[in-house]
Amino acid sequence: MKLLRKATYAIVLAVMFSFTFQCSNSKAAAATTTQFEESATFKVKPVLFQEWYAGIKVGGTGINMFVPVANKSDNIKIDSVFFRNLKGKLVQKKDKYVAILKSDSPYYTFTVAEKSNDYPFTLSDAECAISFVENGETKYLKITDVNEVSGTYYENGPPSLNDKTALTVVASANEDTEH
Repeated sequence: MKLLRKATYAIVLAVMFSFTFQCSNSKAAAATTTQFEESATFKVKPVLFQEWYAGIKVGGTGINMFVPVANKSDNIKIDSVFFRNLKGKLVQKKDKYVAILKSDSPYYTFTVAEKSNDYPFTLSDAECAISFVENGETKYLKITDVNEVSGTYYENGPPSLNDKTALTVVASANEDTEH
Protein backbone atom coordinates (compact mmCIF):
# COMPACT_ATOMS: atom_id res chain seq x y z
CA MET A 1 0.00 0.00 0.00
CA LYS A 2 2.85 2.39 0.84
CA LEU A 3 4.45 1.63 -2.51
CA LEU A 4 1.20 2.45 -4.33
CA ARG A 5 0.88 5.76 -2.44
CA LYS A 6 4.48 6.73 -3.32
CA ALA A 7 3.87 5.83 -6.97
CA THR A 8 0.70 7.96 -7.01
CA TYR A 9 2.58 10.97 -5.55
CA ALA A 10 5.35 10.53 -8.11
CA ILE A 11 2.86 10.42 -11.00
CA VAL A 12 0.97 13.49 -9.73
CA LEU A 13 4.21 15.44 -9.32
CA ALA A 14 5.40 14.39 -12.79
CA VAL A 15 2.12 15.52 -14.36
CA MET A 16 2.21 18.87 -12.52
CA PHE A 17 5.83 19.41 -13.52
CA SER A 18 5.08 18.65 -17.18
CA PHE A 19 2.17 21.13 -17.23
CA THR A 20 4.33 23.81 -15.62
CA PHE A 21 7.16 23.21 -18.06
CA GLN A 22 4.78 23.14 -21.02
CA CYS A 23 3.13 26.47 -20.06
CA SER A 24 6.43 28.25 -19.53
CA ASN A 25 7.70 27.03 -22.91
CA SER A 26 4.61 28.32 -24.69
CA LYS A 27 5.13 31.79 -23.15
CA ALA A 28 8.77 31.81 -24.24
CA ALA A 29 7.83 30.64 -27.71
CA ALA A 30 5.17 33.37 -27.99
CA ALA A 31 7.71 36.02 -26.99
CA THR A 32 10.18 34.95 -29.65
CA THR A 33 7.61 34.63 -32.43
CA THR A 34 6.57 38.30 -32.46
CA GLN A 35 7.29 39.36 -36.02
CA PHE A 36 8.35 42.80 -37.17
CA GLU A 37 7.03 44.34 -40.37
CA GLU A 38 9.67 44.76 -43.07
CA SER A 39 8.23 48.19 -43.92
CA ALA A 40 5.22 50.31 -43.07
CA THR A 41 2.84 52.42 -45.12
CA PHE A 42 3.86 55.46 -43.06
CA LYS A 43 7.27 57.05 -42.52
CA VAL A 44 8.96 57.23 -39.12
CA LYS A 45 11.46 60.05 -38.94
CA PRO A 46 14.43 59.82 -36.52
CA VAL A 47 13.19 58.72 -33.09
CA LEU A 48 14.58 60.56 -30.05
CA PHE A 49 14.63 59.68 -26.39
CA GLN A 50 15.44 61.69 -23.30
CA GLU A 51 16.17 60.27 -19.86
CA TRP A 52 14.59 62.20 -16.99
CA TYR A 53 14.52 62.13 -13.24
CA ALA A 54 12.19 63.82 -10.81
CA GLY A 55 13.28 65.97 -7.91
CA ILE A 56 11.04 64.32 -5.38
CA LYS A 57 11.53 60.87 -3.87
CA VAL A 58 8.30 59.40 -5.26
CA GLY A 59 8.97 60.92 -8.69
CA GLY A 60 11.41 58.31 -9.91
CA THR A 61 13.10 58.16 -13.29
CA GLY A 62 12.12 57.37 -16.83
CA ILE A 63 12.41 58.11 -20.51
CA ASN A 64 10.54 60.53 -22.76
CA MET A 65 10.13 59.10 -26.27
CA PHE A 66 9.56 61.31 -29.32
CA VAL A 67 8.37 59.53 -32.47
CA PRO A 68 7.76 61.77 -35.51
CA VAL A 69 5.46 60.06 -38.01
CA ALA A 70 4.69 61.26 -41.55
CA ASN A 71 2.35 60.08 -44.31
CA LYS A 72 0.10 58.12 -41.95
CA SER A 73 -3.27 57.20 -43.42
CA ASP A 74 -6.52 57.27 -41.43
CA ASN A 75 -6.75 53.46 -41.23
CA ILE A 76 -3.59 53.33 -39.07
CA LYS A 77 -3.54 53.94 -35.31
CA ILE A 78 -0.10 54.35 -33.72
CA ASP A 79 -0.35 52.61 -30.35
CA SER A 80 2.71 51.95 -28.15
CA VAL A 81 6.49 52.03 -27.98
CA PHE A 82 8.77 49.38 -26.47
CA PHE A 83 12.23 50.59 -25.40
CA ARG A 84 14.82 49.35 -22.90
CA ASN A 85 12.40 46.77 -21.47
CA LEU A 86 9.74 49.43 -20.84
CA LYS A 87 6.44 50.00 -22.65
CA GLY A 88 4.53 53.24 -23.06
CA LYS A 89 1.38 54.43 -24.78
CA LEU A 90 2.10 56.82 -27.66
CA VAL A 91 -0.03 59.98 -27.68
CA GLN A 92 -0.15 62.37 -30.62
CA LYS A 93 1.15 65.86 -29.87
CA LYS A 94 1.14 68.06 -32.97
CA ASP A 95 3.43 66.48 -35.58
CA LYS A 96 4.85 63.70 -33.39
CA TYR A 97 3.88 60.97 -30.98
CA VAL A 98 5.22 61.05 -27.43
CA ALA A 99 5.33 58.54 -24.60
CA ILE A 100 6.51 58.64 -21.02
CA LEU A 101 8.19 55.42 -19.96
CA LYS A 102 8.44 55.34 -16.17
CA SER A 103 11.05 53.14 -14.55
CA ASP A 104 10.38 51.26 -11.31
CA SER A 105 13.91 52.05 -10.15
CA PRO A 106 14.03 53.69 -6.69
CA TYR A 107 17.26 55.50 -7.58
CA TYR A 108 17.75 59.00 -8.91
CA THR A 109 19.68 57.77 -11.94
CA PHE A 110 18.09 55.84 -14.77
CA THR A 111 18.95 52.16 -15.03
CA VAL A 112 17.64 49.80 -17.67
CA ALA A 113 14.79 47.73 -16.27
CA GLU A 114 15.03 43.95 -16.02
CA LYS A 115 13.23 42.23 -18.88
CA SER A 116 9.99 40.72 -17.61
CA ASN A 117 8.77 37.32 -18.81
CA ASP A 118 5.89 38.86 -20.75
CA TYR A 119 7.98 41.54 -22.52
CA PRO A 120 7.59 40.58 -26.20
CA PHE A 121 10.93 41.69 -27.66
CA THR A 122 14.68 41.39 -27.32
CA LEU A 123 16.06 44.77 -28.37
CA SER A 124 19.42 46.49 -28.03
CA ASP A 125 19.68 49.77 -26.09
CA ALA A 126 19.60 51.69 -29.39
CA GLU A 127 16.47 49.95 -30.75
CA CYS A 128 12.77 50.35 -30.12
CA ALA A 129 9.61 48.74 -31.41
CA ILE A 130 6.45 50.62 -32.32
CA SER A 131 3.09 48.87 -32.28
CA PHE A 132 0.36 50.08 -34.58
CA VAL A 133 -3.02 48.88 -35.72
CA GLU A 134 -3.66 48.75 -39.44
CA ASN A 135 -7.10 47.64 -40.66
CA GLY A 136 -7.81 46.01 -37.28
CA GLU A 137 -4.54 44.02 -37.15
CA THR A 138 -1.78 44.81 -34.61
CA LYS A 139 1.64 45.07 -36.22
CA TYR A 140 5.13 45.91 -34.99
CA LEU A 141 7.84 48.04 -36.57
CA LYS A 142 11.43 47.87 -35.36
CA ILE A 143 13.43 51.11 -35.30
CA THR A 144 17.16 50.34 -35.25
CA ASP A 145 18.65 53.77 -34.63
CA VAL A 146 17.14 55.63 -31.68
CA ASN A 147 18.97 58.86 -30.82
CA GLU A 148 19.51 60.26 -27.33
CA VAL A 149 19.21 63.93 -26.41
CA SER A 150 20.32 65.55 -23.15
CA GLY A 151 18.47 64.40 -20.07
CA THR A 152 16.16 66.62 -18.07
CA TYR A 153 15.19 67.20 -14.45
CA TYR A 154 11.60 67.69 -13.30
CA GLU A 155 11.84 69.29 -9.87
CA ASN A 156 8.13 68.89 -9.03
CA GLY A 157 7.71 65.23 -9.97
CA PRO A 158 7.48 63.09 -13.07
CA PRO A 159 6.24 64.56 -16.36
CA SER A 160 2.68 64.20 -17.55
CA LEU A 161 1.37 63.89 -21.08
CA ASN A 162 -1.36 66.36 -20.09
CA ASP A 163 1.14 69.05 -19.14
CA LYS A 164 1.59 71.26 -22.19
CA THR A 165 5.11 72.33 -21.26
CA ALA A 166 6.50 69.02 -20.01
CA LEU A 167 7.18 67.51 -23.41
CA THR A 168 7.53 70.53 -25.66
CA VAL A 169 11.17 71.09 -24.72
CA VAL A 170 13.04 68.08 -26.03
CA ALA A 171 16.26 69.00 -24.29
CA SER A 172 17.44 71.75 -22.03
CA ALA A 173 21.05 72.54 -21.23
CA ASN A 174 20.20 75.53 -19.04
CA GLU A 175 18.97 74.48 -15.58
CA ASP A 176 17.67 77.99 -14.81
CA THR A 177 15.16 77.92 -17.67
CA GLU A 178 11.56 77.91 -16.47
CA HIS A 179 9.36 75.46 -18.40
